[in-house]
Amino acid sequence: MTSVDSVVKVGIAEMGIVKSPQLIRTCGLGSCVGVVIYDTSTKIAGMVHIMLPDSSLTRQSPFNEDKYADTGILHLVENLFLKGIKSYSMKAKIAGGAQMFQFSSSGTDMMRIGPRNVEAVKEKLAALHIPLISEDCGGNNGRTIEFNPENGKLMIKTVNKGVCYI
Repeated sequence: MTSVDSVVKVGIAEMGIVKSPQLIRTCGLGSCVGVVIYDTSTKIAGMVHIMLPDSSLTRQSPFNEDKYADTGILHLVENLFLKGIKSYSMKAKIAGGAQMFQFSSSGTDMMRIGPRNVEAVKEKLAALHIPLISEDCGGNNGRTIEFNPENGKLMIKTVNKGVCYI
């Protein structure tokens, strides 16, 4: 059993890093995607809670790089480098990207935030040569995820579906 103190919580459009025995968790993944990048040898893991796929459309001030797939994943990787993780040892797991609302068939691509977030996350991981080990994406239910860097397991609690591990 893990004490509450050893769970680092990552909020919406935030990033965090832990080292075993700490766990890292984010809640409220609807169309958002939780991205975990970890290294099994150092037992260090980071998580970023991605809200939107692309920062180029919005450059508000102050700019929150953790909000977007293109900048948030890069920010996480840069911070993992500072903790001593090597690029060749990084692996990723992702969850979220649900289609939370149903739109008429005439709905635009702009309304497909969840699927677009998943696509953008996968593209950025591929561009950075970080292998995607497993995922639990899509559907239309919200999720809470918690990663354990000790064993590399991502626990996913899905609304109305229970708990699974990837």
